[in-house]
Amino acid sequence: MLILATTMTGVPYGAINIITPDEQHHIATVGIDPGVCSRELSMCDRVFLSGETTVVPDASQDPLFHDHPLVTGQLASVRFYASVPLSTADGFVLGSLCVSSASPGQLSPEKKTALEIIASQAVEVLELQRHARMLARSLAEARKSNELLESFAGRISHDLRNPLTSIIGFTELGELHSGPNAAEYGVIGRTSRRMLAMLDDILSFSRIGGALRLQPVSLAALVREVEEDLAASLQETGAEVEVSDFVLQADPDQLRELLQNLIHNAVAYRRPDVPPRILVTAEAVGEDVEVQVTDNGKGIPVEEQSRVTEPLVRLHRDSDPPGSGLGLATCVRIADAHGGHLKVRTSPDGGTTVSLRLPSLAATD
Repeated sequence: MLILATTMTGVPYGAINIITPDEQHHIATVGIDPGVCSRELSMCDRVFLSGETTVVPDASQDPLFHDHPLVTGQLASVRFYASVPLSTADGFVLGSLCVSSASPGQLSPEKKTALEIIASQAVEVLELQRHARMLARSLAEARKSNELLESFAGRISHDLRNPLTSIIGFTELGELHSGPNAAEYGVIGRTSRRMLAMLDDILSFSRIGGALRLQPVSLAALVREVEEDLAASLQETGAEVEVSDFVLQADPDQLRELLQNLIHNAVAYRRPDVPPRILVTAEAVGEDVEVQVTDNGKGIPVEEQSRVTEPLVRLHRDSDPPGSGLGLATCVRIADAHGGHLKVRTSPDGGTTVSLRLPSLAATD
C-alpha cells in the first residue's frame, strides 16, 4: 500500500506513522529505516491534526517547515513533502501517511486524491488489526476465565462432595434405625442428594466450551448410549425414544451430554399420566445441520422460552421436579462451542422442541 503511494507520487520516501502523545512510530516505511522518534522531530506532528492534506513543494521555503531538522540538513534535507491525516470514522486521528523527496516537486489534484484514498485504506487496515488484537485479547481472557471457573468448580465440588456423601450415608442409616424419626432423616437425605446433584451440574457446566475433539459422530449411537444411562427413569415412566440416524462432525462427549440433558428434561417434565414420547432427528438445512429433540411433555410458555436457557433459571411450576437450572444453559454452551446456536419452541402437540443448529462444517457424508 505504501509502495503504491510512493510509486504513484513518484517520490522515493514514504511512511505510515502512528503518533502518540510523546512519540511518532513508523509502522511501515519505504526508502527509510523504520523507527521511533519524539514528536518534536516529526514533520507530520506539525500538520496531522489539521484534518487536511498538506502538500509542500519545497519545505526549505515553507514558513512552517524551513527550520525543521529534517529540512535544514541537521537530520535530512527534505524538500517535497505531502502528508494525509489517518482519521477514523469517528474522527480520531491516528497519525499520518506521508511521502517526501530531497528535490522540490508538485502533486497534481488527481494524485492528491489518490493519496487520500490510499490513506483511508490504511486506516481500514489499522482498524482491522486493532479489532483483531482486541478479539485475541478477549478470547485469551475468556479462555482464562473458563479455566478459572473450571478450577473453582472442581475445587468446590471436591471440598463439598465428601461431607455431603457422609451426610447421605448417615441419613440412610438413620432412616433404617431411627423408627418414628425416619421421616426427618429422609428430608435431610433428599436435600443432600439435591445438593450433590447441583454440584455435578455446576461442574459439568464449568467444563463445557473448551477445546473441541471433532470427529464423525452417529446421532443414533449417541442416543442409544443416553438411553442406557437413563434406563431406570425411561422404564419407570414408560418413555419411548425414537431416533433417525445422521452422521455429523462434532465433539462426541459434548454432544452426548447435550442429548442426555434434553432427553432427561423430556422425561422429568412430562405430563401427568402421559408416557413421554421423544423424537430425535437431524437434517441438512441449507448449509447447516439441525438436530431436533421433540417431546410431548408439559411444554414451556412462549414468553419463557428464551429465559429458560439462562444459567440458574427455573420455572417453579406445580409438580415440576427439583433441578439446578443449568441443564439448558449447558446445552447452550455446547452449541456455542461448536459455532452453532440453540432454540426452544413449542412442539405441534404442545410439548417442547429444542433445535441445535450447527454450521456446515458439522456435516459429513
